[in-house]
Amino acid sequence: MSGPNLSAWALRHRSFVLYLMIAVTVAGLLSYVRLGRNEDPAFTFRAMVVEAAWPGATLADTLDQITDRLERTLKEVPNLDFMRSTTVPGRTTIFVNLKGSTPPGKVPDIWYEVRKRVADMRHTLPAGVVGPGFNDDFGDTFGIIYGLTADGFTQRELRDQAEAIRKRLLALADVSKVEILGAQDERVFIEFSTATLAGLGLDRAAIVSALRAQNAVSPAGAIQTGDETLVLRVSGAFESELDILDINIAAGGRLIRLRDIVTVRRGFADPPQPIFRVNGTQAVGLAVAMRDGGDILALGRDVKRIMAEVTADLPIGIEPVLVADQSAVVDTAIGEFMESLWQAIVIIMAVSVVSLGFRAGAVVALSIPLTLALVFPVMELISVDLQRISLGALIIALTLLVDDAMSTIDAMSMKLAEGASKEESAAFAYKTLAMPMLTGSFVTLAGFIPIGFAKSSAGEYTFSIFAVVSVALIASWVVAVLFTPLVGVALLPTPKGPSEPGRLVRLFRAVLIGAMRRRWVTILVTLACFAASIAALPLIPRQFFPSSDRPELLVDLRLPQNASIHASADASARLDKILAADPDVAHWSTYVGRGVIRFYLPLDVQLRNDFFSQLVVVAKDVSARERLRERLTKILAEEFPSAVSRIVPLELGPPVGWPVQYRIGGPDLAEVRAAAMLLASTIATDTRVRQINFDWMEPARKVRVRVDQDQVRLLGLSSEAIAGVLASVVSGNAVTQMRDGIYLVDVVVRATDEQRVSLSTLRNLQVGLPNGRTVPLGQFAVLEDEQEYPLIWRRDGLPTLTVQADVAPGVSSEAVVAALADKVAWVQRGLPAGYRIATGGTVEESAKSQASVFAVVPAMLFVTVTILMIQLQSFSRLALVLSVVPLGLIGIVAALLLFQKPLGFVAILGILALMGMIARNAVILIDQIETERGEGKSIWDAVIAAALSRLRPIVLTAISTVLGMIPIAPTIFWGPMAYAIMGGLLVATVLTLIFLPALYVAAFRAREPAASPQGASL
Repeated sequence: MSGPNLSAWALRHRSFVLYLMIAVTVAGLLSYVRLGRNEDPAFTFRAMVVEAAWPGATLADTLDQITDRLERTLKEVPNLDFMRSTTVPGRTTIFVNLKGSTPPGKVPDIWYEVRKRVADMRHTLPAGVVGPGFNDDFGDTFGIIYGLTADGFTQRELRDQAEAIRKRLLALADVSKVEILGAQDERVFIEFSTATLAGLGLDRAAIVSALRAQNAVSPAGAIQTGDETLVLRVSGAFESELDILDINIAAGGRLIRLRDIVTVRRGFADPPQPIFRVNGTQAVGLAVAMRDGGDILALGRDVKRIMAEVTADLPIGIEPVLVADQSAVVDTAIGEFMESLWQAIVIIMAVSVVSLGFRAGAVVALSIPLTLALVFPVMELISVDLQRISLGALIIALTLLVDDAMSTIDAMSMKLAEGASKEESAAFAYKTLAMPMLTGSFVTLAGFIPIGFAKSSAGEYTFSIFAVVSVALIASWVVAVLFTPLVGVALLPTPKGPSEPGRLVRLFRAVLIGAMRRRWVTILVTLACFAASIAALPLIPRQFFPSSDRPELLVDLRLPQNASIHASADASARLDKILAADPDVAHWSTYVGRGVIRFYLPLDVQLRNDFFSQLVVVAKDVSARERLRERLTKILAEEFPSAVSRIVPLELGPPVGWPVQYRIGGPDLAEVRAAAMLLASTIATDTRVRQINFDWMEPARKVRVRVDQDQVRLLGLSSEAIAGVLASVVSGNAVTQMRDGIYLVDVVVRATDEQRVSLSTLRNLQVGLPNGRTVPLGQFAVLEDEQEYPLIWRRDGLPTLTVQADVAPGVSSEAVVAALADKVAWVQRGLPAGYRIATGGTVEESAKSQASVFAVVPAMLFVTVTILMIQLQSFSRLALVLSVVPLGLIGIVAALLLFQKPLGFVAILGILALMGMIARNAVILIDQIETERGEGKSIWDAVIAAALSRLRPIVLTAISTVLGMIPIAPTIFWGPMAYAIMGGLLVATVLTLIFLPALYVAAFRAREPAASPQGASL
């Protein structure tokens, strides 16, 4: 390598370099301690929810006047990928999804743009619309959840305790927010009899007016004196229910006390707000979210300390139950990964010592902690925490970083055997290997470019692989040229003289010469194996991301979409009883009327809906989880036939939901519904498809109050007045608020229970007239049953119905979707113009993620070829190196088929990275051949000499890589990648040392000399 010899410089400044080694070690230890700990790497959720309400509106009016107007505005948002909206009568919820290529730093600016655009069009929405509101906090993960249960205490007392604990938790440095789960807001109900009011000639509006007037907060002014300011306060604000009972109302020239005509009671929201239960007992939950960049382990310790202090002061009967503890999960996961890391370190050190001897092996082994000490400070600098991806990347990097140190020590040992001094040997190693090693490092790094620059959520999720491996490769080169020569000079023994080649070297030389003599046979056999691997590639099952190995199960219970929250509570309570008797259940939590709060980053969070319940069931271990899953599947099918249920473990990677999904979109609801029914019946013919369902489908019953408008006008009424009366009678109206400490308690005026739930009572409902008289509702209105969709999903402005399904155990959704492709295409051909079927679910997300990776592959190839060209300076030699790279597929396919591992997103990343590793070995061998030729050897002898020279470092690096990956090979997440790299690298190493020399002599038409000197090969 031209330029200053860094190894020689290091030897001339030994004390300073030794100081650097100590400083680097200390800095690495400090950074390791300070690095954040987490379960998964953070990734940006490129989605926002825009919500608006129009109380009293029909589904059609809500769609036309709110959903459609908002969607037209939101279509102008930059970087928009697609919009999904769900509309129910009187409320719309729109999901704004940005393209995966949107840079994370630009997402907040785009959300500001969304708010600004919606604010600009707010005046075009109908009068009475509430909102729109915005939610872009999807990334908040509430990793620690406690449930407070009470025995002998009211819900209000339990909530008071939860609020007090919340204040203490918010004071912790690593806490960003604390959410209260399952708390029921208090209400003061003023219940009246419509007949009583009618008999007294009272109008409901008079009661409402009196309540609001007395409870109003209005300024009464202030008196300024020469010395002070005296603020005037007027009494009358409600402090309790008793204050309401004492109100007098003027009617017919007399005062009527409210207590004589109504019932006032304090209760909770009716119908209930979303309910939270712990182990079947109603509870109030505390969900704790960590700030960005925090340490979940430190947060877990702090929260446990606070909760221990709180528990000691809680009244007997209130118990905090730990529902979810991400800190314990992370502690266990990091502990297991650190154990795998240490196992890999020990394996690689052992390989080095056994193969190179104790002293030479010790030098290589010392390069591992030195390189890691350089990696940890950079990880801290670029904000890469210790989590699932970065820890796996450390193990991958560990298998690569010893290559440079091995090459340096091997070159020094060879030079020492020739009689050179240790200093000359170190300088020689740098001169001959520094540039090829650096080129090799860059080539290997280039293989990870698709991981680092893939513009998608999955790419962002796995970015740590690129970051950690890149830093480790550069750090290993620095260690190899600066620190390793210094340690080598101190530890390497001075050999007595050149050693005779061992039996394995002689065997390899014989095989190599045989392959070179039969070069065309070698080339044809290799190409045949490559063709066979391509043919066998479809036999490998496909996968996006595997399921987590955590013991949790998510259980979804979706009732018919017109079901009330009471029905959901009853259904989930029945399931609670089943879980309580199951021996494989450790504990569980139940969310009624909403989905589970995001306690795990890749969770597929569900919307709040009365008909939906979700349970998190924690099994005693993973095997218990699978037994429990099988039992619950049968129980739900038999005992909950009206519910759409799903039982799944936690997912890894970006959330997907149902693995098989088909979206049917078009302008007409009836046509979309018919197409969805046809598609569902078509895919049901495949026995691998299970639990086919729809995200919406069935219309629900509603009651239309058909008013005789002419009669109403004669009576002095209007549709608005009648709707107001019905609302106050049936549901009740919040007319004012009572201020109670930190709470605001709505005061709700409504009819008594027996008058609110009966249609026959509604027909006889007395409606007040302006002249003080009353008439029954049935005199001017007819109650009719009708049907209306309870909700409608749209995508990009078109009604869209999604056919969803699960797959049989052991079957990949990718294989099922591929098998159904012809049937789906047949259904599509029968649809009118303007209607389209799109594949969603796992296949769509996987395709998006893979497309983002493959989009960067051309850049990776360009960088790789450019680096190789800089080093090789020859098209023929470049072609030789590139010819070996794809042949690693032989080992990849063989390993994945042999060990029955799927070809998933992470495995594909490993395969792309493997290309760089193979090219690295090939370029170093080709460079060595050119060096040998430069010394005057013939092509034949130069190839043999180079192959034997590079045999030990190439083989040892491959063995170290393969054995170093054994600790992560059994893991669910990293296993497929590990097996792909292990199989591919083993085969590629053999081909680099056998096939590449044969190809080289064939390309240069080299012939074996009549009497090849033995020394040329050593």
